[in-house]
Amino acid sequence: MDEAAGGSAGGGSGSAPPEPPDSVAGGSRLLPDPPPRAVRVPVISVDDHLIEPPDLFEGRMPSSLSDAAPRIVELENGQQAWEYEGRRYPNIGLNAVVGRPREDWSMDPARFEDMRPGCYDIDARVADMDLAGIWASLCFPSLVAGFCGSVFSRSDDPELGLACVRAWNQWHQEVWAGAHPGRIIPLQLPWLADVEVAVAEIHRNAGLGFRAVTFPEFPAQLGLPSIFTRHWDPFFAACEGTGTVVCLHTGASAWAPLPSPDPPFELLPTLFPVNALVAAAEWLWSGVPLRFPSLNVALSEGGMGWVPMLMDRVDYVVAHSASGTESGAWPSDLLPSEVLKRNFWYCSIDDPSVVPLRHVIGVDHIMVECDYPHADSTWPNTQDVLVATMSGVPDPELRAMAAGNAARLFRHPLPPEGWGRW
Repeated sequence: MDEAAGGSAGGGSGSAPPEPPDSVAGGSRLLPDPPPRAVRVPVISVDDHLIEPPDLFEGRMPSSLSDAAPRIVELENGQQAWEYEGRRYPNIGLNAVVGRPREDWSMDPARFEDMRPGCYDIDARVADMDLAGIWASLCFPSLVAGFCGSVFSRSDDPELGLACVRAWNQWHQEVWAGAHPGRIIPLQLPWLADVEVAVAEIHRNAGLGFRAVTFPEFPAQLGLPSIFTRHWDPFFAACEGTGTVVCLHTGASAWAPLPSPDPPFELLPTLFPVNALVAAAEWLWSGVPLRFPSLNVALSEGGMGWVPMLMDRVDYVVAHSASGTESGAWPSDLLPSEVLKRNFWYCSIDDPSVVPLRHVIGVDHIMVECDYPHADSTWPNTQDVLVATMSGVPDPELRAMAAGNAARLFRHPLPPEGWGRW
């Protein structure tokens, strides 16, 4: 879902267990566990989400700031929300609907006991990954942090905000990624309020094993310097030097291509790929991938049907419109489409029409997503959806797109021989 629309170290989430799966909690039913799916190929999903557990910040904040850390509060209407600096951030229902009957889906805030435990408990999450034949997962944060940590970076108290970013990253490393080594690709929040601090955090976190950072696709929409300035160059240099992948999640900047003031909700998820297209075009023309040729930029939850069109268009623009320095002549021997194939990575949840064009995009830069636990998620039928979408694709290409490319990009291990054969 678009962003606009607790764990002790080394163990599980530490959250209070929810009611049994067949109970009615908060008016929402949880379905029984689905049977394990047959595994055609192991999957590394490069776009999933976690719901932060209530105890995430406990024991991870400086003592002087612990009372100001985000906390779960009970609302008068029986709902729950995170509270931080006097603002409330509910867990939007459609962000955590896996394992619930379709008729129970809504935008209403969800209580933790309304959610399948895999939303916020890492032991349950890995069990759910096993059920669907998903070997590894890259998990973006939820609304209390913002998909790119923007909530904390825009804190009224910068010291508190930075402490929250560090606490979130510590929990992610120790619990979410640390409890089951090899199953979660470590993803960090950046500190967007000070680029020098952000650079230091990238270097420090790389030493702790983080492979990726979530970053706003349109920083200017958050009141930050735009991608067309050189403001972020030290940050990108740090990412390039440490091999940290820059992940741009659709909606992380709270921007969507909605020209009318009164669209129906369905228009928002329909246009997710448009958001990714605009982001890829901006980042391409910003010159960032030319200044940092080894920088890897992953477009998350944006599909890939638009990629061949963009490749055709940018090359045509260079040949026709981009004449003269002021109009942005392309300062490279590479075609823009070649840069899109070199620096950018794409992920698909269900793009059957564009699979025949996979070689135009670059088979070695296509990955897949499950989007657990959002309404878009293919869980628990990820294997069936993947096989149906990639029907007729040779096995080596299927395995590359399902897991191999992500393993190479994020320097993450593939499963051991025989994993998932049940």
